[in-house]
Amino acid sequence: MTETAAGTDWRAWQESWDRQQEWYMPDREERFRVMLDMVEAVAGPEPRVLDLACGTGSITDRLLRRFPAATSTGVDLDPALLAIARGYFAGDERVSFVTADLADPGWTRLLPSGPYDAVLTATALHWLNTAPLAALYGQLAGLVRDGGVLMNADHMTDPDTPRINAVERAHRHAGMDRAKAAGALDWADWWDLAAKDPVLAAPTAERFEIYGEHADGDTPSLDWHTRTLLEAGFGEARAVWASPSDTLVLALK
Repeated sequence: MTETAAGTDWRAWQESWDRQQEWYMPDREERFRVMLDMVEAVAGPEPRVLDLACGTGSITDRLLRRFPAATSTGVDLDPALLAIARGYFAGDERVSFVTADLADPGWTRLLPSGPYDAVLTATALHWLNTAPLAALYGQLAGLVRDGGVLMNADHMTDPDTPRINAVERAHRHAGMDRAKAAGALDWADWWDLAAKDPVLAAPTAERFEIYGEHADGDTPSLDWHTRTLLEAGFGEARAVWASPSDTLVLALK
């Protein structure tokens, strides 16, 4: 990577993040495909989207490739991932980004005025414990238009199936170990590279001051998510995709 933000290969960083995430989730693209299928089903080809806890903008990237007339507002607190997102989408008037802490009750005041056709998030909200996540769902219900959707793809553990959970986790981690032995970057490896990059070093140091190595959030069950979304004000909620470890839950306003 070069030493100035203007010369940084932001596409390379975006693709590197995607590969690192795929090390954890080999079916990541499939969940994105189903997510966008449901956006199209509900909102058509020109949706106004809130990309929640957007990271580098992976959802927004796929959204705009599939729906060129869509618009997206990405929200995150991570300064390093937002630097990549802003660099990657620089000059694209369909995209804007907001720096905000989802645990701050006033974060919605930083957004462009709503409502949104869809709020989309993936592999992010498990950083929150159940109480702040329930509060967040309540806020999101107020951001989605009537007939719009919220979709959250994340780790959703069923406490009633401990043996299934154990064998699934062992199998998944064995695959991850094989991929790492073949040269795949894991989370720590990727952040080590970012910390050494002249442009990303400072925002990477800042993000670790904010988050530490990892947050101690929760991974409640699908039943918890659907029940909490209904209590938050959505009219219907259910899973529309699942892998052995993760679920994509859709809530319709």
